[in-house]
Amino acid sequence: MNAQSQAGEIFAQLAQVLETGKMGDPVTVVLTTLGSELGVEELVRGAEMAEAQNPGLRVILVGPPAKTDLQVIESQCQEESHGIMEELLASGQADAAVTLHYNFPLGVSTVGRVMTPARGKPVFLATTTGATAPDRVAAMVLNAIGGVAVAKSMGISRPKLGILNVEGARQVERVLRALAQRGYPLEFSQSVRSDGGSVLRGNDLLTGNADVVVCDTLTGNLLMKMFSAFTSGGTYETVGWGYGPGVGEGFDKVVNIISRASGAPVVANAIQYAAGCSQGYVPKRAAAEYQAAWQAGLADLLPKPAPEQAAALAKAPAKKPVTQEIAGLDILELEEAVGALMAGGIYAEAGMGCTGPVILVAPEELERAENILQKSNYR
Repeated sequence: MNAQSQAGEIFAQLAQVLETGKMGDPVTVVLTTLGSELGVEELVRGAEMAEAQNPGLRVILVGPPAKTDLQVIESQCQEESHGIMEELLASGQADAAVTLHYNFPLGVSTVGRVMTPARGKPVFLATTTGATAPDRVAAMVLNAIGGVAVAKSMGISRPKLGILNVEGARQVERVLRALAQRGYPLEFSQSVRSDGGSVLRGNDLLTGNADVVVCDTLTGNLLMKMFSAFTSGGTYETVGWGYGPGVGEGFDKVVNIISRASGAPVVANAIQYAAGCSQGYVPKRAAAEYQAAWQAGLADLLPKPAPEQAAALAKAPAKKPVTQEIAGLDILELEEAVGALMAGGIYAEAGMGCTGPVILVAPEELERAENILQKSNYR
């Protein structure tokens, strides 16, 4: 590029800053508006707030007709809305999406973002929906890597990591510290309690001592609800950025999740969170982080499946698209239930829905899957 072209580009960027107050390319986020307990109007209001707060942002609504100046693509059901959302992402007409529910594939979980009440500091919760791995410890280790990727994409160059004191926390800490010793760059936070350490107590959640808090998905989901809706008594999420983007190896989209109880302020923040994740290239950042972790020897550090589990996996039916949810399962029996379906010749995946753990199967296998689960006393 010659000097004249460079000067022209610089003046064009300056003109954009003067006009919009923001440097860089505009970002388009698609928001699906069906499914909220608070009504379509609440989500529309959140979208309008997001655009008003960020002049470099454009929001496309997908759902019923709405009284708004924003672009609306009409849809009358969630399945159709998701189809339109996927088309907009695939075609490049949208850079990111915010929706109330999304069937992420196994290996992908969402990284939420909350405002801690003691010091008003944002914290990433890794993770809040989805299922990163069948094994709890392995899932939390991978959650840590995904959480670091999201934090870096949002501008925190050296995020401090803490592990919530839940089942498996000490094992997760050992794996992550060993990974750091092998060359994968990790920085650990310290508890505010007198005995310190990187395993966090409830006090540390309130103070926001860590940039990224690692936990299992069910606990993360619960924490999101507590942090977001405690001021309203649980009926309306007033603060935070929602349940966050899905992150996992091979997942190349920016799809952020909100709750059916997310109020307009949270919807607005979630849209801006999705835009930030797009501008920070979350999928590429996550891919680089996972690659660096594997190169540092992560595979040698993760727990190995028991012989019977390995044998079952070897005989598992071929993978297929799974879009039908089966709810009403105990989180502690979720993986066993998936194994029972696999043993019965049905391909299934564990996941986390809006109301708790779910199993995902192909629609044509739903009835047979439910029969197997009932006979095995999982439902």
